[in-house]
Amino acid sequence: MSTHPVVELTSEASWAMVEDKFSPYAKETLAKLIEFMENEILPAIKVAHAQLPIDPNMRWKTVIPIIEELKVKAKKLGLWNLFLSKAHYPEFGVSLTNLEYAVMAEILGRGGHFAPQVVNCSAPDTGNMEVLARYANPEQQQKWLVPLLNGEIRSAFAMTEKHVASSDATNIRTSLRREGDEIVINGHKWWISGAGDPRCKVHLVLGKSDPGNKSAYHQQSIVLVPADTAGVKIIRPMKVFGYDDAPEGHCEIIYDNVRVPVGNLVLGWGKGFEIIQGRLGPGRIHHCMRSIGAAQYALDTMLRRVTDPAKKTFGKYLYEHGTVVADIAKSRAEIEGARLLVLSAALQIDKVKAKGALKEIGIAKFVVPSMALEVIDRAMQSFGAEGLSQDQELASAWAGLRTLRIADGPDAVHIQQVGLKELKRAPALVQKDMEIKRKQALLMEKAGVKAHL
Repeated sequence: MSTHPVVELTSEASWAMVEDKFSPYAKETLAKLIEFMENEILPAIKVAHAQLPIDPNMRWKTVIPIIEELKVKAKKLGLWNLFLSKAHYPEFGVSLTNLEYAVMAEILGRGGHFAPQVVNCSAPDTGNMEVLARYANPEQQQKWLVPLLNGEIRSAFAMTEKHVASSDATNIRTSLRREGDEIVINGHKWWISGAGDPRCKVHLVLGKSDPGNKSAYHQQSIVLVPADTAGVKIIRPMKVFGYDDAPEGHCEIIYDNVRVPVGNLVLGWGKGFEIIQGRLGPGRIHHCMRSIGAAQYALDTMLRRVTDPAKKTFGKYLYEHGTVVADIAKSRAEIEGARLLVLSAALQIDKVKAKGALKEIGIAKFVVPSMALEVIDRAMQSFGAEGLSQDQELASAWAGLRTLRIADGPDAVHIQQVGLKELKRAPALVQKDMEIKRKQALLMEKAGVKAHL
C-alpha cells in the first residue's frame, strides 16, 4: 500500500493505477504541492477574500497581497508553471507529463480559483502561454511569454462575441484588416476572462482577416493586442450568478479601430483556427482536472458536516437521516469514475498530443463538470442555507463549475462530436457482425442444426 500523501486526498485505487507512471521528481513535487496547499494556500483563502475590496472601483484595481506573497514562496519551492510539460515545450516547460500534472491540478482544484494563481497555473494564462510557446516567434515570446512565465503579468483571450453564436468559431465577426505596417481591429467581444485584472497586459484577439476565403477554417487570424492600446474599451465586467470574479473578471470589450504592428500577428494569416484548436484541447482538460478536485473537496466538506455533533437534528446525526448516506456513496462513485476519464485523457495527450486525444478530452469535458455540479449540490444541501452563502466556498464553486458546461465549447457540441465519432465505427461493426453470422451459418450447417430465424 502506497504511503504517498496524495492517497488521502484522492483514492488508493486511482493512485495505484498511475503511480508507476510518475517520475521520482513528479512524486516529490506532488508531495510538496500537497504540503503547500494544506499549510499555506487553504488557510489563506479567507484572507484573500477579505483583501479584495467591496468598493466596485477598487475591486478592479487590486492585486491581492496574500496571493502575491504566496507566489513568491511557491516559486522558491519550484511549484511553478506545473502545467507546461517539457516533453511538448522543451525550451520553456517543466519535467512533468500531462498525466502527472493532472493529479496536481486536482489538488489545486481544492483551492478554488486562488490556488492555481499561486503556482502560475490559472486560466486564461495557461492556454495563452501554450499558444505563445508553440506558435509565437522569438520576439513575441520574449515580450509576452517570458513575463507570463515569470508571473509578472496576466493576459486575456478574446474570442467570444456578443452578437453571434461563438460556439461556432467560424461565426466570429471581429475584423482584422491590414493597413500598411499595421493591423486594424474592430469588434465587440464579451466574457473575456482576465481582462479586468490590473496586471493584464496583453489580449490574444481572434478575428476574421480573410472573410472571402473559400475555406471557413482559414478566414481567422490571431493578433497580440497590448491591453493599453488606444481603442481597447472595457465596457463592463459580466457576472456569473452574481459573482464578478474580480479582479480578473469576464469582461465585455469593444475594439474600436485598434491599431497594432503587423509583427503582432501570431503564426501567420489564416492560422487562427489552427491555433485555437491547439489551445483549447489542453485548456479543456485542465478545467476538468481542477473540477475533480473541487468535487472531492465538496465531498470532504459534506462528510465533516454530516458527522458534526453540533448539527444533529431530532437527536440524530445528519447522516442518519434520509438519503444522506446514499448521496455520499453516489458522490464517491461519480468522482472515481470521472477521475479515471480525466487521467486517461491526460495519458492520451502525453502519447498522441491533444489533437489525437480529442475524443477522450470531449468525453471528459461533458461528463466531469456535470458530475462535479451534482456532488457540490449534495454538499450544499447538507449545509442548508449556509451552503448557499458566502460563509462556505460551495456556492461560488458551483457557479464557477456551471460555466464549464458552456466555456470552451458547450456540452451539446462535445456530445455531438463524440456521438458522430462513435457512428463512424458502425460500418466496421456491421461488417464484423456479417462475418460472424457467416461463420455461424457454416457451423450450424455442419452440425445439422436448423436456424429458427
